[in-house]
Amino acid sequence: MNEYILQTRNLTKTYKGYNAVNNVSISLELGKIYGLIGRNGAGKSTLMRLIAGLSYPTNGEIELFGHTDEKEIQLERKRIGCMIEAPSINPSMSAKENMRLHRIIRGIPNEEVEDELLSLLDIANTGKKKVKNFSLGMKQRLGIAITLLNNPEFLILDEPINGLDPLGVVEIRKLLTKLCDERNMTILISSHNLPEMYQLATDYIFINKGEIIETLTLEELDDHCKHYLLLQSTNTSKLVNVLERKLNTTNYKVMPDNSVKLFDYIDDRETVGKTLFDNGVVITNLSNEGETLEDYFVSMVGGSENV
Repeated sequence: MNEYILQTRNLTKTYKGYNAVNNVSISLELGKIYGLIGRNGAGKSTLMRLIAGLSYPTNGEIELFGHTDEKEIQLERKRIGCMIEAPSINPSMSAKENMRLHRIIRGIPNEEVEDELLSLLDIANTGKKKVKNFSLGMKQRLGIAITLLNNPEFLILDEPINGLDPLGVVEIRKLLTKLCDERNMTILISSHNLPEMYQLATDYIFINKGEIIETLTLEELDDHCKHYLLLQSTNTSKLVNVLERKLNTTNYKVMPDNSVKLFDYIDDRETVGKTLFDNGVVITNLSNEGETLEDYFVSMVGGSENV
């Protein structure tokens, strides 16, 4: 039986007659990394704020760690770490001072956790340097360190790789994967960058104009974006027979319209075409097909003008 740490039912947030989040129903399982994917202004941050208790829904219900009563949910939110829209940091203080401030506010007695997390996020050597003099990437790292102070079971991160250089992106990706694998932590991370999320998330939630338009596992996303040779013939049975006997492959799929998706020989159309022709198969179409991650993202959000 699936263990859900979060479920929302018809969650709606209305601002001045506009539904920033509209009838959103999602379920997040324990120990998975969910990529919340959408263009800027799609409703990602608003949804995260509702889950974290930083905003209240106009309609709908939130179930957190099995609880739906508002008072119980508020208690359960102590098990959440979140960084939404921007890191909650004091620019006139050092990284260490910021960590101490948040630790004390949250009533966490363990002082050692400050240095442990600063080292984990590779900002332990900043000394007395004030945060206002940090790069954007360093501020993002500090923000993530602060979210981990309470050793959360559920981590919510809004565009956490914003401002990081390529090496920093890789390091954060490894960190989040490690937290998920070793601590069975559930992570909800927003981005408009599907190719980057593809290397991190186990599941994907596509949001556009405040509405969930699709949810996918990594395997399902791979299947949508898988490249293949599209074959069409006047005799599909004979075509399939030649694929198996002459090209030694069963890595194909016959579609309802009798076309065939061949997942082998993608870069060798000539061999496929010649073999079919030599064995008497009349081909009416032989083409490379399949979307890139970017193509799929654009198709999900309704066209390139919306990206």
